Amino acid sequence: MQNILPRPILQIQQNDRRYPARLNDLYDPPGQIYIQGDARLLNMPMIAIVGSRAASSSGLRNAAWFAQGLSKAGVLVISGLARGIDGAAHQAVLELGEDYFTAAVCGTGLDITYPREHLGLARAIIQQGALISELPLGIGPKPFHFPRRNRLIAALALGVVVIEAAERSGSLITARLAADLGREVFALPGAINNPLSGGCHKLIQQGAKLVSSPKEVLEELVF
Repeated sequence: MQNILPRPILQIQQNDRRYPARLNDLYDPPGQIYIQGDARLLNMPMIAIVGSRAASSSGLRNAAWFAQGLSKAGVLVISGLARGIDGAAHQAVLELGEDYFTAAVCGTGLDITYPREHLGLARAIIQQGALISELPLGIGPKPFHFPRRNRLIAALALGVVVIEAAERSGSLITARLAADLGREVFALPGAINNPLSGGCHKLIQQGAKLVSSPKEVLEELVF
């Protein structure tokens, strides 16, 4: 864990006009959020891209392809700054250039980067997007922080795209929370003997929309 760049961190209260209205769909919306980067991005339509931390090479490629396709359509791609699919989605948007943006919802206070190997990625997101957290400064990573972070991702997004996930993946928590909130849930299919596709197949069985391109996601959403 290391400190990220000392740029201003805004604290936005629930009664502030800048507070994302979609968070109020939660039964337990945060009383305040912290944001480091461009707060105006909170007004953009958002789509979440999530998936396995131990992603396959094809999963990483698909995360990048979906992230860039959605970003080019005017969407703010959000994820959780985790290893694997999250990091690939964030990085792919950044590589499009300064007119494209991504936001990371963190499971720590914004003065702490987790995982620490994503310090450079976090710094880049601050410059070309935003970091978001409900946790005060100085709060490090705890296991229970991440399911709670996932509920923020689910609430902020118009839809959640699960790129690759095992049957016990935390990404399924995000997907189920999104479904409970009335958000669209999308999942990419994979080989039946690939354990990293088991969670996606389960979601599809439960009613998630099977998608094989960013266009298919965009066709289901209105923004």
